[in-house]
Amino acid sequence: MRGLKNALVAVALVLAVSYGTVRAEDEIAVIVKTLNSSFWQNVNTGSTDAATEIKAAGAPYFVSFNGPDAETEIEKQVNMVDNAVNRGVAAIVLAPSDPDALVPPLRRARNAGIPVIVVDSDLSDPSLYLSFLATDNRAAGELCAREMIERLGGPDKEAKIAIMSYVAGVGSEIGRVGGFREYIAANSKFTIVNNYYSNADMITAMNQTTDVLAANPDLAGIFGANEPTAVGMGRAVKTKGMSGKIVAIGFDGDQNLQGFVRDGTLQGIAVQSPYNMGYLGVKAAVDALGGKSIDKNIDTGIIFVTVENIDTPAAQNVLY
Repeated sequence: MRGLKNALVAVALVLAVSYGTVRAEDEIAVIVKTLNSSFWQNVNTGSTDAATEIKAAGAPYFVSFNGPDAETEIEKQVNMVDNAVNRGVAAIVLAPSDPDALVPPLRRARNAGIPVIVVDSDLSDPSLYLSFLATDNRAAGELCAREMIERLGGPDKEAKIAIMSYVAGVGSEIGRVGGFREYIAANSKFTIVNNYYSNADMITAMNQTTDVLAANPDLAGIFGANEPTAVGMGRAVKTKGMSGKIVAIGFDGDQNLQGFVRDGTLQGIAVQSPYNMGYLGVKAAVDALGGKSIDKNIDTGIIFVTVENIDTPAAQNVLY
């Protein structure tokens, strides 16, 4: 873990030095929910590529990248935002782990004149950011629900399904899982046995899924609502010999999930573009610093990836 953090710091410093003297007033601080996820590392790739383009265009800004060890370490993320404000950074690009806890430090950022761009999960006070870049999570949840209904035989089919969620109360979870649940309730005869929270921990999700499968031998479908949760879910389904016997749909697109799609453990994955969140988030910050107008809401897109389309350019452009 320490090695990963040091490597990220080194990347930030290399980018900074390439601009010349490292100055906080030239820093665009990208702060995500956790460093321990391929999803957020792909955000880093996008922000790094944006930093390279910024340099080529002659702008003075450089990008730093940081986040706590786990999505549940909300206070650590609050402290990281406070530290960025205290350093007097040029701008902040933030993926908030909690819609309310990040409001006070972002209020301090606004009072300090630091523009804020929010990605992935919304805040309870939208007035604190200039632009929100994310997947339309409610639409994405509805997409997964439609796929589940179709693959389980249509809206008149009676079936029992489970939802494996991640962190309760996070903006993306509220929209994504809420959209899924509400669409299922309005458009099918399915029964949702429960909604489980893994706290975005793969091992927890795997154990929870194992328990759900054991307690519900007639379970027909299961939805894993983010990357570590879906990976843990997929591992449990495969270990229990349920691949292809249960309709399992995941969310996000790392190598593990791609493998589960290819071998039939998962029937599909809804894939966001974390790269776009990092790339377009930094670009929006630079536009704001340059006095340009930016859209309040920017949809970074979604694609449902199956074994039939996984090798197409459209899918390969978002898988990571």
